[in-house]
Amino acid sequence: MKSVLLIGMGKFGQTIGEKLLEMGDQLMIVDKNEDVINSLAPIYTNALIANCMNVNNLAKMDIPAFDVCIVAIGDDFQSSLEITSLLKECGAKYVIAKATTDIQRKFLLRNGADEVIYPDLDIAEKMAVKLNVENVYDYIELDEKHSIFEIALPASWLGKTLVQLSPRSKFGINILTVKKVGHVVASPSADYVFEKGDKLVIFGETKKIMQFSNREKG
Repeated sequence: MKSVLLIGMGKFGQTIGEKLLEMGDQLMIVDKNEDVINSLAPIYTNALIANCMNVNNLAKMDIPAFDVCIVAIGDDFQSSLEITSLLKECGAKYVIAKATTDIQRKFLLRNGADEVIYPDLDIAEKMAVKLNVENVYDYIELDEKHSIFEIALPASWLGKTLVQLSPRSKFGINILTVKKVGHVVASPSADYVFEKGDKLVIFGETKKIMQFSNREKG
């Protein structure tokens, strides 16, 4: 469980906030819009109306006490840049900021951000992958060559065991988890029999996974 300060409660900020609450993190949300905070106050224990471009307002929040500070402002890059810098001046341990372009990323890093995320770019990349890979539910790029995919069970795998299929030697992929309705099978054994409705979480070279998925359509 982490202590998180979340600044900017637009659509992106609210999405992050919901996930952090689900994970049990201690969360304080901040937005300068009174209507936004009032609408979210019933959901969040700590909700504050404040302009974070004012260093005095930040000083009152005890910034060093938070494990992570997230700047989720999406429509005002100048504000995002200044708040990122002020958070570091106030002793923030770790600052994550949102960017929409590589130029913004460079400026945010120069002004104190420890990490910069591209939510719009990530969505675009996932959409492109899903358009080019059959039956993919989710996708995480680990580096330039390797990824983790969640895909539908290939029809030809139904009723067969992992040892019979030998996906590592035949296709160059590793089965990390089998997702079933209501539970998951982590690191399935060699004698695991694949069943209807199974979803595969697989790891390997992105190129090989895409070739495999398009060849072994679910």
